[in-house]
Amino acid sequence: MIMQADELKKDFPFFYNKEIIYLDSAATSQKPQKVLDSMDDYYKNYCANIHRGSHEVGNLATTRYEESREFIANYIGADFRELVFTRGTTESINMLAECFVKDRFKTVILSHLEHHSNIVPWQLHGMNIEVIDMDKDLNIDLNSLEDLLKKNPNSLVSLTHVSNSFGIINPIKTIIELVHKYGSKVLIDGAQAIAHFKIDVKELNVDFYVFSAHKAYGPTGVGVLYGKFEYLCEMKPYHGGGSMIDDVSFEKSSFLKPPHKLEAGTQAIAEVIGFAEALRYLSDIKNIDENDSFLMELTKKELGKIPNIIFYTKATNVSANISFNIKDIHHDDIGILLSKQNIMLRTGHHCAMPIMKKLAIEGTVRISFGIYTTKEDILTCIIALKKAIKLLL
Repeated sequence: MIMQADELKKDFPFFYNKEIIYLDSAATSQKPQKVLDSMDDYYKNYCANIHRGSHEVGNLATTRYEESREFIANYIGADFRELVFTRGTTESINMLAECFVKDRFKTVILSHLEHHSNIVPWQLHGMNIEVIDMDKDLNIDLNSLEDLLKKNPNSLVSLTHVSNSFGIINPIKTIIELVHKYGSKVLIDGAQAIAHFKIDVKELNVDFYVFSAHKAYGPTGVGVLYGKFEYLCEMKPYHGGGSMIDDVSFEKSSFLKPPHKLEAGTQAIAEVIGFAEALRYLSDIKNIDENDSFLMELTKKELGKIPNIIFYTKATNVSANISFNIKDIHHDDIGILLSKQNIMLRTGHHCAMPIMKKLAIEGTVRISFGIYTTKEDILTCIIALKKAIKLLL
């Protein structure tokens, strides 16, 4: 599989004629040429608005857009009617907060590992927030979750599938079953999972699942809100405008059925088409999890040889990213010196300040992998890291 990573890197123009080692795929992934070509094809050959008029070019654009919806829906085991396009994971969560959650639930139950986009929207709508306890390795305490569900009936449990800051994989199948046992609903933030795991929303029986294209080798500016159809039907429109209406008068308006009633205005047409192409590309790649596991073990082993390194979890249920610090060195200083050596990785709080505060740190150095990450990338990073440490101590 590692040899495959070398070959896959050739599909990504970002790496052409560059000496850059890119280890920040958890923030955003690079885009294969096929994705860029699919978007270029739309703009060059059938650029028109969708769901409007009857001319041939517009009909072709509409067909490709809706074919993309159907492909992405099938990719996650959903019906096409259950797939709403948004600007990304953040907008998906905000849409749910505004259009469904705030009028139906008093309490949202979160974990310490959540991204800000799964915290701030609930605060903006005045929701009561309860937080699940975790163990010393940053795993969710299921007994704590059950206690919160007993104390807060009819809650929304909103959790990350994979932590963007520490790579922890939450046992979402077990969590979903537990939440439904107590009559509550579940939203899963799959932003960090969609590029690494096969997701089947029906098998999971999840109520809502959200993710972004740009973390799964697709373009920025587009994401998905999956919701069970009955719940999407209950949601009020997020915005008003074209495409989502059934009838309009000055006295009242009526709306189309989901997903279209939740997609007002001109959508990110090229980006949706590019997103589908990214998932087509991803679906042809085998053993992604094996590559992730190999890279994780290699990285942990090599980092573990460095004096004064600080890890924050010994958990083995981790995926594609690892966070650490070096004693007495600021994480940002490490990031700057690595960048000078053409190693691009993330430093800071990773938009996850609550977990950083709980750990009494300002942030970490984070290495995250993509399908194009090679063994040589990791080993070169380790060499550069040792040079940076030597300069900073």
